[in-house]
Amino acid sequence: MAYLTVDRYKLLALIPGGYVDEVEGMAPGFTAAQLDTRSDWIDAQLRKRYATPFLPPVPGIIEQWLALLVTPDLLVKRGVNPTDEQFAYMERRAAFTAEAIQQAANSDTGLYDLPLRDDATGTGIAHGATASYSEQSPYVGADIQAEAGRNEDRARWGSS
Repeated sequence: MAYLTVDRYKLLALIPGGYVDEVEGMAPGFTAAQLDTRSDWIDAQLRKRYATPFLPPVPGIIEQWLALLVTPDLLVKRGVNPTDEQFAYMERRAAFTAEAIQQAANSDTGLYDLPLRDDATGTGIAHGATASYSEQSPYVGADIQAEAGRNEDRARWGSS
């Protein structure tokens, strides 16, 4: 099931709604099919971490991502000059959106807080703090690493 209806897509898309009407006149159902398949793609990318399919009310970022992903395909179906700067812009936005979805799917560095699966923790942001610290001396870190290495060798080889 698509996260957007065709009418909602017209509202969110960065292209005139008349373009959608033209495509639907040439190929009835094309826009809805694109919305369905791209919704499935979003779910496939996010399924390991988030509770997909997202239930209403669908997060606005999901709706925006879907609109940005579908727009270049709709423009191609309508007919567009591949050197058109607006089309190039829409392709860049779609590529950026795909990267953002990949970032959301990454459980270590995910930047988006979407509803998680039931078997996960309560928020999509798993590690909110930085993974570093500092010491007064630049040599303390090296000393800690050396000691950890010696302890590992002792455990591995059974020496003291």
